[in-house]
Amino acid sequence: MASKSPIHDDKSHTLLREKHNNANLVIIGGMCAAIDHLRTHKNGKLIIFEKGGGFGGTWHDNVFPGCCCDVYSNLYSFSFEQNPDWTHLYPDQEEILAYLTSVAQKYDLYKYVRFNTTVDEARWNENKNRWGVTVVINGGKDSEYGSGYTVTSDFLISCVGQLNIPKYPHIADLDSFEGKVMHSARWDWSYPLGGKKIAIVGTGATAAQIVPEVAKVADHLTVLQRTPAWVIPRHDSIISEWRKSLLRHVQPARQWFRTESMKVRESFHEAVTQAESAKAKQMQEIALAHMRRQLPDRPDLWKKFTPSYSPGCKRSVLSDDYYPTFLRENVTLETSPISRITKKGILFHGQESETEFDLIVLATGFETFDYMHPLKVFGCKGRSLTEIWHGLPRAYKGVTVEDIPNFGMLFGPNTNLSHNSLILVIEAQSRYISTLVDAVLDVKTHGKHLSLMPKLEVIESYNLDLQKALSKTSFADPNCNSWWKNSEGIITNNWSGTAVDYQNLISDVIWEDYEIKETDGSKTFVLRRKASTHIGRVKEETHLSTSTLKSAFVKSWSFLNWLCCSWYSQEDTQYEQIHKLSSDSEHGELSKNNK
Repeated sequence: MASKSPIHDDKSHTLLREKHNNANLVIIGGMCAAIDHLRTHKNGKLIIFEKGGGFGGTWHDNVFPGCCCDVYSNLYSFSFEQNPDWTHLYPDQEEILAYLTSVAQKYDLYKYVRFNTTVDEARWNENKNRWGVTVVINGGKDSEYGSGYTVTSDFLISCVGQLNIPKYPHIADLDSFEGKVMHSARWDWSYPLGGKKIAIVGTGATAAQIVPEVAKVADHLTVLQRTPAWVIPRHDSIISEWRKSLLRHVQPARQWFRTESMKVRESFHEAVTQAESAKAKQMQEIALAHMRRQLPDRPDLWKKFTPSYSPGCKRSVLSDDYYPTFLRENVTLETSPISRITKKGILFHGQESETEFDLIVLATGFETFDYMHPLKVFGCKGRSLTEIWHGLPRAYKGVTVEDIPNFGMLFGPNTNLSHNSLILVIEAQSRYISTLVDAVLDVKTHGKHLSLMPKLEVIESYNLDLQKALSKTSFADPNCNSWWKNSEGIITNNWSGTAVDYQNLISDVIWEDYEIKETDGSKTFVLRRKASTHIGRVKEETHLSTSTLKSAFVKSWSFLNWLCCSWYSQEDTQYEQIHKLSSDSEHGELSKNNK
């Protein structure tokens, strides 16, 4: 009798099914955590679920006119995969997505990812000490075989983040509008903008990127402003080929520029957190001067564009072309409240007739207070994350949650930065969570199961101290609302300190802060591990002094100093503005001496 082929062999079939439905680690979105895990678990049993059709997260999902980043491009690279080939000082969406795709390819993440797959529910099984992760298949070939399935894993990491689900405003009769309505995060590129009467609701960072682009093609554009934003000059610039060549081939120079970028961005922390500080006042002066310079002889617009709150209360806008757009004849700034939406347009408060529009764009941000929505997470004794949080998200150091074992979050509660690159936070969190994952999988190699979760009293103490610190920052200014705080004024999104402060906070795993239980299938033991595990942090500070760099590049020292200066500026006014806010004057003095 002929033997069975491998594909029909029962044992092989069982192994394939086991591989498909079982993992050591499940990651919902995200790349950094996967890369960290694969460094120590090459070809590990890892599954990454992506609801979209590719890597990139928000940069894959958000594709609207003018979409770009307001952080320096060299800080928007992973420290372990710095990109010397950025074309602009500030990267746009396409370039960021291309970078992230290239990183995913380099680290072979496509081997572990399942695209077009949404995690619907994650439930902790206390008997098995494992996660059951139920997914829904959104499309593609796999959807032809079934609508979903369940995977079990020893650890679960969520990289869903804070900016995931579009926020739709509560405007009366919005559904009655017979024209086109689109959210900025769900841009419909099939809809032609040319010759249309368009209204944009919102004046935040997203709107500031969309407005100048739409104004170029619209018949008329009306920008609906409820609250003005502080707008500071962006001064984007093209990175020349010779500059890219230097960064590509001279690693110390590349690291030095990243270090200087880090210094500049960290120096903004005081300006956006301490309303009465000298730097906050300087930032306000810079913004007002920028507005008056770009809107000459328009005191009527100055009044409408000047906020009544401190610069750090809301996210500041970086733009060189937002204000000038309002000098166009086809652009109107509307500050009257919306009474209601009509079939053909918008009726503003105090007006008798409606203003007709073809398109209403909602640049109104994201739902930021339910981090995991619509994913349902259930921990010990079936308690849901929604029940645990009671509408007030919190996590120990922003990454782990009480009653949710073997679970970690990237970009969780109170980890957002308003002054620096989020990449700096994500890398630190990934390293921390990877240490927890390693502990769980190490015990598994001995045929046992380990569960760990932060102690309730530890979380409460941590959060109490954090909220006290946040209450003293500009984020808590009662004169404005932001996506950083809820209706009661509690700040659930932002971190209180600098990026380096957070990196230091999370550079050690203090095991005593966790409930740790080990089971061999018949008995459960409460473990006591060593006091802590030091992870360290990625130090952006250069190990080469200025004098060392000067010696190494003696023939091109003036060139390098000019390059560093021009990296951040194209004109003296910007140079002065940046270094007014910088707490480190060394770079400024060197650059001044070599102009």
